Amino acid sequence: MGFFSRIRRLISGAPTIEGGIAIYAPVSGEIYPIEKVPDVVFAEKIVGDGIAIDPEGDTILAPIDGTIGKIFETNHAFSIESPQGLELFVHFGVGTVELRGNGFKRLAEEGQQVKAGEPVLAFDLEYLKGQVDSLLTPVVLANMEDIRFLEKSHGRVEAGKDIIFTVEI
Repeated sequence: MGFFSRIRRLISGAPTIEGGIAIYAPVSGEIYPIEKVPDVVFAEKIVGDGIAIDPEGDTILAPIDGTIGKIFETNHAFSIESPQGLELFVHFGVGTVELRGNGFKRLAEEGQQVKAGEPVLAFDLEYLKGQVDSLLTPVVLANMEDIRFLEKSHGRVEAGKDIIFTVEI
């Protein structure tokens, strides 16, 4: 666990977590290793470790209970922080920022408290298929220095219902 995160958790009075914290699929689809994302920032885990999902459907859900941190102006990515101090980053596809918001719609706001499974962003999958380099959607833990253990899931997942990874802090 990182020094500053420990201090922040102590000051905030956040409880010590026993066992793992479940992170749920923000989109339905097939899980891929983060290393398969055709973007060096994700593939080399510069942002953090996690998984990628080849998306289906039309909505990106909150993967955990928490507070929406930043929603990109182009509505293709967001960050969320859990009460336990987990910082997650969800980024739809590769090359989506160049679309300047086309194909995406904001359903939540920065600073909003959400529960796992609540809608955050909407997307038009048919439109996006022909517009971007890759649809693989990374879901990464941005504060890996706080993570003691990360167990990743495999296979197909359903948004809001299936666990994509379990974390111990």
